[in-house]
Amino acid sequence: EALTEAALAAEGAALSVAGVTNSSGAGASAGMGGLVLVTSHGFSGSYMATRFGCSVSAIAGEGTKMERDYDFDSRLYFDELRTAEDIGRVAGERAAARVNPRRVATQKNVTVVFDPRVARGFVGHLAGAINGASVARKTSFLRDMMGKQIMKSGIAVTDDPLIVRGASSRPFDGEGVSGSKLSMVEDGVLRHWFLSTSAARELGLETNGRGVRGGPAVSPASTNLALEPGSISRDDLIRGVGTGFYVTELIGQGVNMVTGEYSRGASGFWIENGEILYPVSEVTIASNLKQMFMALTPADDIDRKFGIAAPTLAVEGMTIAGT
Repeated sequence: EALTEAALAAEGAALSVAGVTNSSGAGASAGMGGLVLVTSHGFSGSYMATRFGCSVSAIAGEGTKMERDYDFDSRLYFDELRTAEDIGRVAGERAAARVNPRRVATQKNVTVVFDPRVARGFVGHLAGAINGASVARKTSFLRDMMGKQIMKSGIAVTDDPLIVRGASSRPFDGEGVSGSKLSMVEDGVLRHWFLSTSAARELGLETNGRGVRGGPAVSPASTNLALEPGSISRDDLIRGVGTGFYVTELIGQGVNMVTGEYSRGASGFWIENGEILYPVSEVTIASNLKQMFMALTPADDIDRKFGIAAPTLAVEGMTIAGT
């Protein structure tokens, strides 16, 4: 009954926003799960966790001019979950703001600002590129970059399986190995791969407790991964852009993890004179991930309650394909 009420409250809050004409649905969830692991090496251990969530998708406009957007929250502890009403209101406001989008001209050397929702996916590409299994298979565009500069000086990326109430926290990995906090990127320099026992062996290294079990197989993966925030606020970051593109949604899977080539459909809002002016859709943003990593600037608005956490990111020098 409580979950039903939450879903209805989220949908009701979205529908109450001016300009919202319909809903694509809302949902709420609660669950508990865990792991018991016993290995032939003598390890025995277990842990459990709860998870709660709420989401809603709202539609604004009518006919062929309808636009959709969403909001959600997912937490391990119910008392940290945002209210259903807040989630619904934000979803409605986002959808209404996207009505009557424009297309922009094709242009180069544009600063693209990634909203935290899409910035988390961008950081996920880094996680894939520094996965020890990919490095061993030579399918990562960063396979030759260990100990080298891959981001601007001062930027850090951390991975910590022991964060209290962290979304991906765990006392041990899928092989019974305890992990510790790692600075994957320190002052812009790549310092670690994600390693399980088998991936580490292929690279002549030792596991760092990042093995994830999928049936009998174990593969390396991140835990609580965070591109650490900078010192500038989101609003000041956007003001400093001048003219650019604020991306709130990405479409398609146009990322080549072997070469780093990046091309995704995108929608969001156009920035002029440091202000967000009007919605934009049906454009493509493109660059190479190596160049994008070196050209990014993080804001200070990180939410660490997600398994991959990132603040608003500004990436200079991208190409936009539009009209």
